[in-house]
Amino acid sequence: MKERKRYIQEPVGSFFLFGPRGTGKSTWLENHFPSALWVNLLEPDTHRRLAAHPEHLVALLDGNPDKRTVVIDEVQKVPELLTVVHQYIERKQGYRFILTGSSSRKLKRSGVDLLAGRAAVSFSHPFMASELGESFQLEDALQLGTIPLILAAPVPSETLSGYVMLYVREEVMAEGLVRDIGGFSRFLEAISFSQASLLNIAEVSCECEVSRKTVEGYVSVLEDMLLGARLPVFSRRAKRALIKQVKFYFSDCGVFRSLRPRGPLDRVEEMDGGALEGLICQHLRAWVDYSSAKHQLFFWRTQAGTEVDFVMYGESQFCALEVKNSAKVTRRDLKGLKAFREDYPESRVALLYRGKDRLMIDDILCLPCSDFLQALTPDQPII
Repeated sequence: MKERKRYIQEPVGSFFLFGPRGTGKSTWLENHFPSALWVNLLEPDTHRRLAAHPEHLVALLDGNPDKRTVVIDEVQKVPELLTVVHQYIERKQGYRFILTGSSSRKLKRSGVDLLAGRAAVSFSHPFMASELGESFQLEDALQLGTIPLILAAPVPSETLSGYVMLYVREEVMAEGLVRDIGGFSRFLEAISFSQASLLNIAEVSCECEVSRKTVEGYVSVLEDMLLGARLPVFSRRAKRALIKQVKFYFSDCGVFRSLRPRGPLDRVEEMDGGALEGLICQHLRAWVDYSSAKHQLFFWRTQAGTEVDFVMYGESQFCALEVKNSAKVTRRDLKGLKAFREDYPESRVALLYRGKDRLMIDDILCLPCSDFLQALTPDQPII
């Protein structure tokens, strides 16, 4: 795949760059910092040497005095290196450290607290449609997702099928994040049914035959590995009784597809709907992390069942989006947006659907999903 301009943010000074495996962190850094001193912890020799003697990083830095920008790739594999990095940053000797990670779990437990705020945090996400440009095809994205590693593979579908197992093997097993790999594998299959739905820990626990507490830990592992996220309810100045549950989404709709079991009792529309809503979610989460103003992503649902799929709230945007996996729009589809706009007249609302026409129904904008995704750009209005 040809090189594409990414929206990944470059903070001033040292920074962490977190993102799921295969989202292009290393490629982006190689293009932006070609002369940096590179410490790749995926290389067995490098990993073994620094894991045994973290202080060897000092020898590397002293042996390359002309290299003041230092990239440590997959730093979570040797979190003890953060102590050395912290010392160099404190000394203010002109070093700039860029630390990548596809999991934050071991870093959080290392006690260094992500360098105690001495380094900014940036994120890498799967491709946004506007990064792919004319090559973005909605139907392909719904089947394969938009992870760069997968899209660049000779046979993307085969790479996708092995992507999660790569994570399980190299992150979960190798780092000892989970004791019961069999239970975790059953959990991955069970939680795929929670995509774009209210997360019911008890149901997932029953389905994968592990305790509720264990499932809660597994969900946290998914979040720390940047493979999944929980979406909270928007409750600011609530005028109606709202639910307290969260919704769950995988970080890429292709990952959801690869984990979701398929059989005679599984409806294609359910999987397509989960994939479409997941694709919108991953784009909105990327928009949040790539934009300079601070925003948060929510959903909205009353105890009576009235719901809006996404609410974006922050310094420059307050909008609500409903997603419909249908080529047609009816006034009934607008019920949730109307209720939300009634409670929050300051907001902008829109419905995203699978049709081809841009419509205005009851003063609510209805947009084709593909048009919305291709126009979504960081620091620009969402609707």
